[in-house]
Parts: sequence; C-alpha cells; structure tokens
Amino acid sequence: MAEFELPTDRLLLRSWQPADRAPFAAMNSDIAVMEYFPALLTVDESDALILRFQAEFAARGFCPWAIEERVTGTFIGFVGLRDVPDNLSFAPGVEVGWRLARPFWGRGYATEAASAALTFGFETVGLTEIVSYTSAINLRSRRVMERLGMSRNPADDFEHPNVATANLLRPHVLYRFRGAERRASS
Repeated sequence: MAEFELPTDRLLLRSWQPADRAPFAAMNSDIAVMEYFPALLTVDESDALILRFQAEFAARGFCPWAIEERVTGTFIGFVGLRDVPDNLSFAPGVEVGWRLARPFWGRGYATEAASAALTFGFETVGLTEIVSYTSAINLRSRRVMERLGMSRNPADDFEHPNVATANLLRPHVLYRFRGAERRASS
C-alpha cells in the first residue's frame, strides 16, 4: 500500500501505522472525545476502523488519515475524507471529518488539518463539493465547520438514522463547501 503524507505548518496527515493503534484506541474510549457519538469504541472496534480507513485509501485514494504533530511526531487523531454512507439522504457525496485526542483540543489543529483535507479533495481528487455533519449539539465541531468557510442550510439538517429516535444526538446539522466557493474565497 502506498504511503501518504500531506504536511501543514504544524501537522502531518499521513498513512496509518501500527504504532497508531494504542493511542487511537485510547482516544476512542475517552468519554469526552466520544461525547457526541452514541458509544465508546473497544480496542477491537478501533483496530477495525483503522483497517476500514486503509481499505478506503486503497480503493479511493483518500480516507481519514492519521495526524501527528510535526515537531514531536505525536499521534493526535485523524482527519480526512470519506464517502457519505448510503443511508443518509444527501448521499452520494464525500465528507470531511475529524477526531482529536483531548490534549490537542483548542489549538486550531482540527481546522488546520481539515483545511488541508479540503484542498486535497478539491485540487487533487477533483471533487466539486465536500460536506461535513455532526450532532446539532456538537458546538465545537460546528465552529470548525464555520471556520473552514462551510455553509449550512437548516433545510438540509436531518435525523441520523443510525442513532436511536429518543437520543439527543439524533438531530444532525449538515454543512457544505463547494469547490467554486473555495476558489472564490482564495
């Protein structure tokens, strides 16, 4: 499998490595990190997710990549692109998403890495639109989407079909970014 590296000023988006497994599993079992997800992930589920990301990269040329700090080489989470699941009303499409370990919150890392992923999606992959979505109550991720310049039309908001009806996480917001908008803002 080809290695992938996409540097930013402070970060390196890269292919997954065996050493990422333990910190990734720890991140996915952190209650604060997973606050806006229906459940924590086990070690086996985290390992399976890495395998799924690697398969997506092999098939599509993009995936949620591992992120490390360039100065320290420390794994801090993931950011990247992936296909929107077929059971969502706005499929097909490609989404940008992220998850960072708690010690790395509040540093602008999610915005920096997601911006690089958007540029890769538009300029290298040739996408015309990239979306992002989250639970309506996840204000931190919504702020990242807004800092990225993504726009939201409340008519696009939806109830996530994989979240129980009575769960507060079920209402989701959808943000969009079109390649033409990105070029216009450059």
